[in-house]
Parts: sequence; structure tokens; C-alpha cells
Amino acid sequence: MADKTELLSLSAPELEAFVTEVLGESKFRAKQIGQWLVRGAEFSEMTNLSASLRERLSEIAVANPVRIRESFRSKLDETEKFLYELDDGNLIEGVIMRYHYGDTLCVSTQVGCRMGCAFCASTLEGRVRNLSAGEILGQVIAANRNIRREDESRRVHNIVLMGSGEPFDNYDNVVRFLRLVNAPEGLNISLRNISLSTCGLVEKIYAFAKEGLPVTLSLSLHAPNDEIRRKLMPVAQAYAYADVMAACRRYGDVTGRRVVFEYALVKGVNCDMRCADELASRLRGMRAHVNLIPLNDVKERNLAAPSKREAQAFLQRLEQRGISATIRREMGADIDGACGQLRRRYLKERT
Repeated sequence: MADKTELLSLSAPELEAFVTEVLGESKFRAKQIGQWLVRGAEFSEMTNLSASLRERLSEIAVANPVRIRESFRSKLDETEKFLYELDDGNLIEGVIMRYHYGDTLCVSTQVGCRMGCAFCASTLEGRVRNLSAGEILGQVIAANRNIRREDESRRVHNIVLMGSGEPFDNYDNVVRFLRLVNAPEGLNISLRNISLSTCGLVEKIYAFAKEGLPVTLSLSLHAPNDEIRRKLMPVAQAYAYADVMAACRRYGDVTGRRVVFEYALVKGVNCDMRCADELASRLRGMRAHVNLIPLNDVKERNLAAPSKREAQAFLQRLEQRGISATIRREMGADIDGACGQLRRRYLKERT
């Protein structure tokens, strides 16, 4: 599909230029096509376009480069996991979670990941390639179309860029996606309803603070100091703990947004009371919240989660030290809910 134009990656002015300059059609056709695209329609379904125009579009363009190959719904809750297939045959994952305040979709930004975090399945085969802005947006559109088949009133209200890949390792496409998904003529999802998770690429955090996008920054921290963080996250070899924290403070100051620190609890590594005390001292005085994550088993890494009792004790210690914190509710545990697990299983079955 490399020779075809991916329409979901185009802004409204770019789509208009494509329609008038490439297709030789009137401007109003761009608006019609755009309205179909955000509904997840294929060219053959765009019934207010002529048959000849639809055929021309199918020859030179792609409507949505993302298709849901399979979906799996949890029997424990209403979480649903999607295995997406891209036009080049690559596979990525997404998870939609239902909350009282609306549906939240977790999207991927890369095929695989090269960051090498010890507790993550997405990174085990490394990064295959970046996703285009249209491929990131296409996940949201495909999910919307899927859930609306059973309930027309449902749609994705919130987005978390926490699927496979490091968003800031695909910076330009991710920023373009954020502008596209927020566009009034598109899905018009508020940027304040979007969270972006990074393992801490310091220079990209500073750059992102200048973009004028009020997105919630989630920092994969997972340790109270450099020594422990380097054991869990190879990226910590390149970026010192103090530099990462300084960048997060700057982001909070510039945007006025609270920074969320993700902290996967790993038994015997980062969840004793000394770790809780040190973490609290690092965050004191900062506009921050700690999201404690019960570790998902990744057999290849031989890491284990602490008991619920130990996790609760860690939470209480942070709260006693004046730090806002919660333990993330486990969802989709029976459907390979953690990022990278489903794709990895399918890759194994292929070989």
C-alpha cells in the first residue's frame, strides 16, 4: 500500500488539496469523504459519491489502514481486546475498557518496541516499525465502528497511548495523530481526555511541553532511584533519574497538568517500605499522582507481583507521606489483557 495515499493521515486542508488537485473534484467532496472516514466506512460504502469516484479512490488511496482481525471479550468485566491487522500484515493490539464516565481505548504507536523494559511483553521482539498518524487514528475509528454495532450510543471518549511502542520514539506521527483526533471536523476528542505514556525520553518531554497540547503525561517510572530503575528499564542508562524528574516538573509547570507516574510493583525489587519512602521524597511538592500497577506475568522475564497485602501497604505508605496514589484496577486478565501478550501469542502460532 506504499503507493497509495493514506487519507486518515491527512488534515482537513490536506484532504481538500488531495480531492481538488489529485482527484480533480470540487471542495465539497473532501467534506463528504472526511465524514465517511471518521465513521470507518470503506470507499464502496460512500454512497453519496459517484461509482467512478469510489473506484478511483480505491485505486489510489486507503480509507482505513487498520482492520480488527479478532476481538476477545473478558468474562470478568466488559473489557474487550482487539487484534488489529495493518495493510502490510503486521499485527498490533488495542484494549477498550468501559467505565462509568465512558469508554477508554488503549492504542499502540509502534509495531513492537525497542525500549526493552523488563516487565513488558511488547518489547520482546524489538521494534518492527513506527505507525503512521493514520494507523494510530485508524485504531480509534475501527474500535468505534465495532462497539457501535451493538450499541449505537457508544463511542471512544478517552484515549491512552499505552499500547505497544514508545510514543516519543515516534514523535512526529504521534503529535500529528493528536491534532487529527482532536480536530472538530474529525472525532473531536478533547486532548484533556488523552493520556500519553513515555518511559522518559527527556528531550522529547521538553519538546512536547511546547506543543500546546494539554495531554496528560504519564511517566513510566517503576523505581524510586537510578539503581533500581536501571535494572528494570534500559532507557535509564541514557537518562538519569534527576533529569527525568526535572523534565516532568517542567511539563507540569508549562501545561498546568498533573503528571501521572506509573509504578509496576515487582516483588523483591521495588515495593518495600524504603522504596515507598524514597519515592515519596522524590515527588514531594510536585503536581503528581502515582498509579500503582499490579504486575502482569511475563514468563520470559521471570518477574512476580507482590501480594495484594503488600501492594496495599505500599499504597498506604505513600498516602501517609502526602502522595496521591491509587492501585490500578486489573481488567481483562482472562483475555491476555496486558500489552503485547496477544500479538506475541499470534506470532508464535504463525511460526
